[in-house]
This record gives sequence, C-alpha cells and structure tokens, in this order.
Amino acid sequence: MLPHHGRFAYHPWPDRARYAWPGGAKLAVYLGVNLEHFAFGEGLGAELAPGGPQPDVLNHAWRDYGNRVGAWRLLELLDQLGLPATVLLNAALYDHAPQLVAAHRARGDEIAGHGRTNSERQSVLPEAAERRLIAESTAAIARHEGRPPRGWLSPWIAESHATPDLLAEAGYAYTLNWCMDDQPVWMATRRGRLLAIPYPQELNDIPAIVARKDGAEQFAAMIRAEFEERLEQVARDGVAQVMGIALHPYIIGHPYRLRALRGALAAIAARRDAVWFATAGGIHDHAAGLPEGVVP
Repeated sequence: MLPHHGRFAYHPWPDRARYAWPGGAKLAVYLGVNLEHFAFGEGLGAELAPGGPQPDVLNHAWRDYGNRVGAWRLLELLDQLGLPATVLLNAALYDHAPQLVAAHRARGDEIAGHGRTNSERQSVLPEAAERRLIAESTAAIARHEGRPPRGWLSPWIAESHATPDLLAEAGYAYTLNWCMDDQPVWMATRRGRLLAIPYPQELNDIPAIVARKDGAEQFAAMIRAEFEERLEQVARDGVAQVMGIALHPYIIGHPYRLRALRGALAAIAARRDAVWFATAGGIHDHAAGLPEGVVP
C-alpha cells in the first residue's frame, strides 16, 4: 500500500448526496483575494522576471504594486458588481497597508488567515514553530477584526504533516489548502474534523499567468468557460459544486488584466438567478449545517 494521509476517504462523484446552497442554487461562487506582503531583500516571492542578487528591486516593487494600486482597483470592481470576497490575509498587512485591510473590513468581506507573510513557508518549520506562526497570524487578525478568523490558506499552500491538526487545535473551522474536489470535504484531525473547501489552482492568476504565462484575455476566458461548464454540470447531475476564483492584486490589478477580469466577473454576476455568491466562511456554515453524511 502507498502511504496515505488518512485525512479523508475516496468518495466517487456519482455517489454524492444531493443538496443545494442557499436559495436553491447548485453552484456556489466565491472570490479569494490574496493580500500579501513580502520582505525586502530576502525570503520567497513570485517573480515577474528571473530574480538577480538581493535586493531584488524589480520583483519586490512589482509585488508591492498590488497593495499600493492593484488592490484598490480590484475593490472598485467588486463594489461595481456587488460581489463579496474572502480576503486571504498576510498578517503583516496590518503594519504595511492597514488602510487596505480597513477598506475590505468596511465592505463586510471575510478575513481569513494566510500566514504572517508570503516570504516564508510553514511546511519547513518544526511543529512548535509552525504552531507559533499560526498563533501569531490568528492573534493579529483577532486583535484588529474583533474576532479570530475561521479559515486558513497557507502561504504557498505549504503544509507539514501536522498542519490540519494545528489548525483545528487553533480553532480553525476550515482550510483552503486542499484542491482535490469540487465540494467541501470533511478532514479528520487529532482535534476533530476540519472542512476542506475547494480553493482553485487552475482559476488562479499565479499558476495561470505567472507559471503558464497565460494572457489576460485567456485567464478571463478560462473563468467564463469554467462557469458555463459548471452551470451545465449542476443542471445535468444535480450535484452541488463550489467554484473559487483566486486573485492576487499585484497580478490581476494591472489595468489590462483588470479590464479582462471585469468582463468575466460581470458575466457571472449577471446569473444571480442560478448562483450563490458566497464567502468561504458562508460555504463552511452551510455545509456544517447539513445532515451528517451529506458532506463527504
């Protein structure tokens, strides 16, 4: 037998129980807006161009564009279309760009944990240090938002073998780290269950635009095609789905990309009759309220 994580069992798609999201919708759509801050002259970070010796001014400044400009343009777009967001927050933003976090707070967006900074990766830490990283991130959000976050996305989607256990022990209700399904799935931990909510690695501007070099129009076309195909699927088989769209303002917030994104999101927003526009926390709450065994 191959090694197994032991967190959840295989559950074939045709055997899934039928349920609906609020309003009878079979498709839930949420936007994951990544607000990230990076150390200058050290640590990890996505690259516009191959980085040179530190300090890597080109790539650091490109990433900071998101917090200074791109995120504000994205906020305008979300307001125009009346769409909620789940903010995946590096706790370092409270010091670096507190006005940006406050703007999302004012719209009522959900704030989820996303580590201290994307300059580090928690999977390489000893368990005690990883526990401290989670605790520091959680405490910062609780202090500024008045309550702790309920959801977590690791920087770089990096997990140790103990990460789900540590999240559950820290009071988290859901994780976005696992992208193995189109529905929420309950995970076993040593502190009870933790809900894995689908977080996209395809409809995600880092893998699409940075890694695969897809263009702005191609990324927007991917979003539309995914949405249209999912609507057909849920109408055909009746199995509820989650569609996430992952956005990083330092990538998608550049004007030509934002223009393409606007068209894709407007097309989705026009189908409010068939879709539940959710936050990840809202998806958790609805799934947790379903009868035992309905959610795999």
